[in-house]
Amino acid sequence: MRAVVVREFGAIEAAAIGEMPEPKVGPGDVLLSVRATAANFVDLLVIGGQYQFLPPLPFVPGKGPAGVVTAVGSEVKTLKAGDRVLAMAEQGGYGALVAVPEHQCYRLPSAMSFTDAAAMSLVYDTSWFALRDRGRIKPGDVVFVMGASGGVGYAAVQLAKAMGARVLAGVSTPAKADMVRAAGADVIIDLAAPDLRDSLRTQVFAASDGNGADIVIDPLGGDFFDAALRAVAWCGRLVVIGFAAGRIPSLKANYLLLKNIEVSGLQVSDYRKRKPDQVAECFAEIFAWYEQGKVKPSPATTLPLAGFAEALRQIRDRKAPGRMILTQDET
Repeated sequence: MRAVVVREFGAIEAAAIGEMPEPKVGPGDVLLSVRATAANFVDLLVIGGQYQFLPPLPFVPGKGPAGVVTAVGSEVKTLKAGDRVLAMAEQGGYGALVAVPEHQCYRLPSAMSFTDAAAMSLVYDTSWFALRDRGRIKPGDVVFVMGASGGVGYAAVQLAKAMGARVLAGVSTPAKADMVRAAGADVIIDLAAPDLRDSLRTQVFAASDGNGADIVIDPLGGDFFDAALRAVAWCGRLVVIGFAAGRIPSLKANYLLLKNIEVSGLQVSDYRKRKPDQVAECFAEIFAWYEQGKVKPSPATTLPLAGFAEALRQIRDRKAPGRMILTQDET
């Protein structure tokens, strides 16, 4: 089958369009004809040999493809050929076909395109677990989302609003404000304001009746984490998702005691392995909200599979205009 193949770990150039054997379908697997897969920053880490879970060489990269079931294993009970699904595969999405365990496939709403499904994978489920599980969100909470115009941040704004929160959205440029307001943000927090350490706290407290944020979603790290920690409300929760700003921050544990606050981390892949029923609950709620018009990914840029290197370069260089989706066929 035609696929992007990595034969040795390295830079983007280590991957190339080639041929791989069709995947074998086990008793509990489904075979998916891939239609759309998002290019993600994590793909750069996997190709580069820098990710915590590395497949044996050679392999086909690409996580979370969307497509059509073409065959099922003998023990598959809930899916059949012709079903449209999102498959939370750890790799294989940059190929024409991928075999995925049945319990990691989620049937798409009839109105959801493959492009939208691929654009939502990895970011909406990450945000859902950050809010529902790690943040223990409840209606009326003040949720501060940093990096709100990014993939995870944009999803977190929409989901927090759907969950009944007051949403503060942190952006670095005024041009991004309208985008996150359209996603449901109630207040814009300027992450580029002078004296970040004090200005961020001042803005968040002003938008929360002086109480601070009940939940902070942090995909940035670095100086942003340091500043946001001061903006957490009493008994608030800060959820670490990533370190897009570069520096991995640290903190003094006594600060947690002073305000009775929590700092937790989220690695969503672990939930797929350890709590598949909760992941199914996650996608059921997200897909229901999609059908109701409460959540929808921002418009994505689509490229044919042969454009994978360009998509990854734009992501690496932080020039991607939004989600970059690689398509095999219809979208």
